[in-house]
Amino acid sequence: MNERKLRQLTELSKEARQLLTKMIGQIGVGHVGGSLSSSKRWSTFITRKCACAPKSRAGPTVTASCSPRPCRTALYTLLAMKGYFDKEILLTLNQPGTRLPSHCDMKLTTGIDMTAGSLGQGLSAAVGMALAARMERKDYRVYCIVGDGEQQEGQIWEAAMYAGSQELDNLVVLVDDNGMQIDDYTDAINAVRPLDKRWEAFGWATLCIDGHNFSDLEAALTHARTIKKRPTAIIMATVKGKGLSVAEGKLSSHNMPLSPEDVAAALQELQ
Repeated sequence: MNERKLRQLTELSKEARQLLTKMIGQIGVGHVGGSLSSSKRWSTFITRKCACAPKSRAGPTVTASCSPRPCRTALYTLLAMKGYFDKEILLTLNQPGTRLPSHCDMKLTTGIDMTAGSLGQGLSAAVGMALAARMERKDYRVYCIVGDGEQQEGQIWEAAMYAGSQELDNLVVLVDDNGMQIDDYTDAINAVRPLDKRWEAFGWATLCIDGHNFSDLEAALTHARTIKKRPTAIIMATVKGKGLSVAEGKLSSHNMPLSPEDVAAALQELQ
C-alpha cells in the first residue's frame, strides 16, 4: 500500500471515529467498543466498490451485510460518509422519530438493504445474496461482518455449512475477533477458538490478520478475490474500543455511557 492511500485511510478512520463518538455521545450511551474496533475495516470499505455512491447503484459490484447489532453505528457512519444521508442525522441515533434506530431498518434508513434481527441472521442473508448473484449470473461480491461472540449462534454455522457446500466464492465474512462480548470475555462464555480451524471445517478458506492494519486488511480483501470454489473468512484480531482510552480493551465498552466530558476528551484524543 502506497503512502498516499495509507494517509487517506488514516484520515477517513479518524473522521469515522470522531463521528461515532459524537453520535453515541449525543444520546449518552451506546456500543462504543465494537464500533471502534471495526473503524479501520469500515474506512477500508469506504475506498472500495462495496461502498458505492448512492447515485450509482444501478449495477452494484458488491453488497454488504452487517450482522452484529454493535456494528450498526459504524455502518450508519459509513453510509453518512458516502453521502446516503447528511452527517447531522447521525446525531439523532435512537431518538424519537429517528431514521437511525437501534436495529437497522430498511424502511427507515437509506442504504440499508436488510432489516436487522437477532445475532447470526446477517450471515444467512448474506449467503442468500451470494447465491442469488450466482443464480442471476451477476458479478458482484457479498461481504458480511460478524462478531466473535456471534460465533456462539447456531445460525452462523448453519449458514457457514451451506455456503461451504455450495462453494460460494463470491462471499467473504469478516470476523471482528476482539475477544469480548456483553457479559465477559468471549471464551469464558462459550469458547469459539480456534476460529480459523472451525471455519475451515465448514469448507471455507481462512485468512488471519491484524484488524487494525490497513495493509493487512487491503491485502486480505484482494487475496479473497483469487480464491475459487470456497467462501472466505477473514479473522481479524482487534482490540475492543480501539483508539479511545476510556474504552480501549475494556469489557465495559460493549455498551457504555459517554458523558459530555468523555466526548470532549475523546475528540481531542482522536485528532
